Amino acid sequence: MARRLKSRVQAALEGQDPQLGRAVAVLVYGAILASALVITLQSLRDLPGWAVALLRGAELTLLAIFVAEYAARLWSAPSRWRYALSFWGIVDLLAILPALLLLAPHSQTLRVLRLMRIFRLLKLFRMRRALMRLEHALDKAREDLLLFLLLAAIVLFLAAVGIHHFEKDAQPDSFGTIPNALWWALATLTTVGYGDVYPVTVAGKIFTALTLMVGLGIVAIPAGIIASALLNAPARPDETEASGDDPDTRQPKTNNTERE
Repeated sequence: MARRLKSRVQAALEGQDPQLGRAVAVLVYGAILASALVITLQSLRDLPGWAVALLRGAELTLLAIFVAEYAARLWSAPSRWRYALSFWGIVDLLAILPALLLLAPHSQTLRVLRLMRIFRLLKLFRMRRALMRLEHALDKAREDLLLFLLLAAIVLFLAAVGIHHFEKDAQPDSFGTIPNALWWALATLTTVGYGDVYPVTVAGKIFTALTLMVGLGIVAIPAGIIASALLNAPARPDETEASGDDPDTRQPKTNNTERE
């Protein structure tokens, strides 16, 4: 009987139950969005007392929903330790840790740690097959992405060395050392261009123009790699992956009839 109940809870949490699964998904997704709204409103200053009390009550209610979801997932998981240490298990835990922090709302240190509530937003990605397809694509393109990251790191270092060479005498405060020049190189290669530091010498400006052109490729290449992997990824993951949101929390498939 207990195994059947666990299976039903598992199916509801993973969206395999057509009716109950949809209701659970709506409840959890609604709680996540409401939690984001509460966090936003709590950042406002000079809130009236009734508003503070209302937001605190809403936070406790939402927290109860997340605690119940985590407890249900932990209880119904075939391997509780695997679920607890899995990516989604850690996300679920971080989503409910503020329960301890609410016990000491006047502590400045704990008040800062309450920002961990933003991890609840990651739960929006649960039960999304598109996310599993992206994960599959990233896994296929892993070697290409690692090679690109290595090349990007080399280019970043070379850009910092180059601008340091051209600008160290003209701007010793901004480009006097290679570590200082790394900030400029990162902003330039990613085409962000904050403008807080920039070259003033002719050679430095020419070098910057060349670096900007390289930066366009730095931004475009990983996008192309991921796009190609997504196009080659299957429209639907295999049945094992598509059966739920976390492989560590799924019930194993057997050919034998389930025993009560």
